[in-house]
Amino acid sequence: MQTAEELKQIVKEKYGEIALQSKEQNESSCCGATSCCATDITIMAEDYSNLQGYQSTADLGLGCGLPTEYAHLKAGDTILDLGSGAGNDCFVARSVVGETGKVIGVDMTEAMIQKAKANAQKLGFSNVEFRLGEIEDLPLAANRVDVVVSNCVLNLVPNKEQAFKETYRVLKPKGHFSISDVVLEGELPTGLQKAAEMYAGCVSGAIQQGEYLAIIARTGFTNVQVQKKRLITLPDDVLANYLSAEELTAYKASGTGIYSITVYAEKPDASCCTPGSGCC
Repeated sequence: MQTAEELKQIVKEKYGEIALQSKEQNESSCCGATSCCATDITIMAEDYSNLQGYQSTADLGLGCGLPTEYAHLKAGDTILDLGSGAGNDCFVARSVVGETGKVIGVDMTEAMIQKAKANAQKLGFSNVEFRLGEIEDLPLAANRVDVVVSNCVLNLVPNKEQAFKETYRVLKPKGHFSISDVVLEGELPTGLQKAAEMYAGCVSGAIQQGEYLAIIARTGFTNVQVQKKRLITLPDDVLANYLSAEELTAYKASGTGIYSITVYAEKPDASCCTPGSGCC
């Protein structure tokens, strides 16, 4: 298996290529990138076009949910989008928080940051900004934001526990998050687990749903809820690139499921005791 740094480099390279293309190009080419691979990342995406604030130029078809719909955003909030890409969720969030709010996007791919900044400039949004950085080491001060959103990104982060610790750190007391992500129920076949392309496609980086929710609770978050859950079915022609005919048949009969979930959780009030102590 690749190291954490190797996995990050895979993601940077793949999403750097994707940033140079439109959603339509991503949907019609392998992995949305110029060099062909076997996994179509847009398989998991949901339709944003009816959401207020939607900007087609910022939609690269990379999500697996609609976290802003469940995030209880309100006017004047400061919002952080983890893995903000070309700015799709940021612009939707901005339509809710308005002129008095603020939206910050963080992404580790420079090409995505450049595209997002260009989109914000064209739209004339002075209260939407994008910062280059990693989710495991966010370029924000503690207790800074009211709400964190993220769309199909934390499955790409090797150290998910550190990612949630950083999310906890930057949220204000009583703040909350709504995060859409990919999780598993059952074990993926070895061929899928080891495939670097499937990691960039958000599959082999996914962990068990129970483990995912346990990490959130260990970090200190409370009121953890699965807001939405949707089965993701990968086409046989995609799976056949990684599995033999026998393995494919066994996988489909195994009951293993790949799911998109949207999860909500809250950071306790500052008057509460130490996170993880069990008294909150």
